[in-house]
Amino acid sequence: MVINFDELLVNTKKAIETVDITNEVEKSVEKSKIKNGLCVVHSIHSTSAIIVNEHESGLIKDIVRKVSEDFKRGAGWLHDRIDDNAHSHLASTYIGPTRIFPIKDGKLVRGTWQNIFLLELDGPRKRKVIVEVMGE
Repeated sequence: MVINFDELLVNTKKAIETVDITNEVEKSVEKSKIKNGLCVVHSIHSTSAIIVNEHESGLIKDIVRKVSEDFKRGAGWLHDRIDDNAHSHLASTYIGPTRIFPIKDGKLVRGTWQNIFLLELDGPRKRKVIVEVMGE
């Protein structure tokens, strides 16, 4: 078993936004030289998430809108007594910080319209995303 570990640095610009990291993840898989295995994409922050979907501008706006509506800032969340970002912690909890992809023949296996995004929930911030590639 071979393991390759990369750290992506992402600077976000908005309170809630998506940042397409597909190319960087694919470069990490290619660099690993692993032919068949798994690729774990993980945000190490409790106020961001990793999502997979189509990179279409209307859909991206819909995702941001849905997150903003379902996890409203200032909605009386108890955690806001500490640092006023409960909405982002809650969204991250429900959406999740990690996605796993198969690798076959040295390529990340994803659907035609599946891109990988860091979903910023409490920005702007400097974020780290771990890409761990494991296999043979």
